[in-house]
Parts: sequence; structure tokens; C-alpha cells
Amino acid sequence: MTARSAPLHPPLPSPSPSPVAEPSWAVATLADLSREPGPWDALVARADRPSPDYSRRMLEAHRDYGLAPPDLPCLAVRRGPDLLALLPFRIGRGPLGLGRVARPFASPYLTVTAPLVAGGPEEAPALAALAAGMRDLGCPWWWPLLPTADGPSGPALLGALGRDGWGVEEVSHILRPVLSRRPSHDAFLRDHPHKGRLKDLRRRRRRLEEAGRVALEAVGPGGDLEAAVAEFLDLERRGWKGRAGTALACRPATAGFARALFRPGDGPVTGRADLLRLDGRVIAASLALVCGGTATLLKTAYDEEQRRLAPGVLLEAEIVRALHETRFAERLDSATLASAVLDDLYYPERARIAEIVASPPGGPPPGRLAARARAQAAAKGWIKARLSGFRGR
Repeated sequence: MTARSAPLHPPLPSPSPSPVAEPSWAVATLADLSREPGPWDALVARADRPSPDYSRRMLEAHRDYGLAPPDLPCLAVRRGPDLLALLPFRIGRGPLGLGRVARPFASPYLTVTAPLVAGGPEEAPALAALAAGMRDLGCPWWWPLLPTADGPSGPALLGALGRDGWGVEEVSHILRPVLSRRPSHDAFLRDHPHKGRLKDLRRRRRRLEEAGRVALEAVGPGGDLEAAVAEFLDLERRGWKGRAGTALACRPATAGFARALFRPGDGPVTGRADLLRLDGRVIAASLALVCGGTATLLKTAYDEEQRRLAPGVLLEAEIVRALHETRFAERLDSATLASAVLDDLYYPERARIAEIVASPPGGPPPGRLAARARAQAAAKGWIKARLSGFRGR
């Protein structure tokens, strides 16, 4: 038998897998990020319970209508082409001579300032890189509107800052009404603790029906959102905000901002409008953004001539009904700073939204920073009260 000869070239060993690169951070501008819409939208889609506040839809609407500059700096964490975390920010003077501080970008139209962070196994390394980027900016952070017990990435961010050696102290907090969808609307009503409130809403609804034909119109991303937004703008302008000059329709820039923000179209963030009509005329309207299973109710207006029938609250109750019957979201976020009205309707859940200060390793004591922030808030409150007193004379 002829022996088999050995192969001329022995097989090469299997290559070992390449190590996965660690995420890295860099400061980009809003204009830079807008040139990469795919990774930005993908980050929103893969984030754990994201808010719409730092989405492309929201920030580009701010930019296009003069509410944010194109060169707004943003801490961006990447691994290769993937965007893993995003935090727009500003650097300026802090409260009561605190010195140079960084703060997340905020505006009257943002409800939280939590960074966008990829969920799953990417979350921890992305947050570690984000904390390193914040530290390398070389100053403390003054941070309003951060969810600290629930919600998008806030608690995980605080954990990452602690591991990076930061000192953190809360300045103040609010409890914002939120509502998770129950198995059915009947279950929501059956378990509701404020039976008197529900009875009052039924009574007001009957009175409204006695006044004319009542209809609820829900408009999603595939509907005529442009017309719905126009009706909202007109309704808000005719109310007290219009008289005060603060309604969105009072300025071309803010009217355009609203049309851009709640425009039709698909994506990780979509617009929604709910309109309550009496004989075809809108008497209450709500504009929302739906993102990550949560509908954030950003703007509400009602017809003041129908105030005694509480059309705004009736609309909120109808939105709760629609949440259960059409399942357009898993949760409602009232997006309010404080709301006694919704405290009775939404129960028992509350999102803890805090103002914090964070000091990097070697920085000033966070307790001293928080004390100055509280002193500034107290001074502003005193001035506001004095001005209100003068106006009332």
C-alpha cells in the first residue's frame, strides 16, 4: 500500500476573533449629527424607553426655527459607525457665581434631559464612555429635568457617574403623573381610587352631550396632522396664552416649530393629535409625540367659553380610553411640572423628575453646589412673588 504523503502546506490555525473596540466619545455639533440621520434614528429605536426630547425630530425642529444653534455641542459616544449615546449640552455660568458649569440642552419644549443611550449590553459601556466625556470637559454639571427613579437612562446614568468617581446631590424634584396601560379600560375604571372624580367627569360629559354632538378625533402619523395642528394653534391662540402673547401661533418661529415637530411621517418618533369636537368645532386639543411605547402629551389647549364643562379634562379622559381601546402606546406621560388635575386621573404612578448637581472627581463638593442652586431658586421665587403682589395692587 502506498503511504499518503503529508500535505505540502499544513492548514493555518483559525484566526482568533478580533477584540471588540471599546466605545469612544467625541464632541460633535448638531449640524454634524444631522448629516448622519440613520445612526441617530437607530439610537432612538434601540434605546431603553427613550424620550423624544433628544431625538432627531425634536432637535432638528429646534434648529430649523431658531430654538437651538446648528453648532450646539453634543457628546456623542460611538463604536465604529454606530451611535451609542448622545447628550447635547451648553457650558456657561452657574447659579449665584458658581462659575463655569455644563448643563444639558433645555428649552420650554423639552420634558426631560436624560441622554439617549443604547439599551441592552451596549448600555453600560456607552454610559462609561459618556461619563468619561463629561469628566474631560473639566467642570461640574447643573442638571434639571433628569428622571432619577424611572424612565429613560437617568438611574443608569447616576450609577455610571458614581462608578466614575463623581459626587451627585439632588437640588429638588417633582412627581410627574404618568399612566401605564391596564389590561382594559374597564379594569382602569374598576381599580381607580378616585370614584368621585370619575363620577364628576361622567356628569360633565352628559352636560356636554346635552349642548350638542360630541366627537373625539384621533389623528396618527398617517392622518392629516397638518390640519389637526392648525386647529390646535388656532384654539390655543384664542385662549389666555394668545392674550399673553405666549401661544405658539403668536410667533412665526414657534408656529413653524409646532408644524415641524408634529408633522406626519413614520420613524422612531411619530406625531399624534387628539381633538374633542362639539358640533364639529374643536373645544379641546392635545398634541403628543409617541416614542418607545410612551405617548408624551406635550401640548394641550381648550375652549375657555366651555370652561365650566372642563373640556380639557374630558379630553384627557378620552385619551386614557383610547390608550386602552386602540393600544396606540403602552404608557402616557403628562409632561407636566405639576398637575392637580391629572393627579386625580392618573394613578398611582409618578415619575420622579429631579434637578441635580454633579461634580467630577477632584471638583467642588456637590453639597455646596446644590446649596447655591437652591439659594438661586429661592431668590427667583421671592422675586416672582413680589412681582405678583405688585401686579395685584
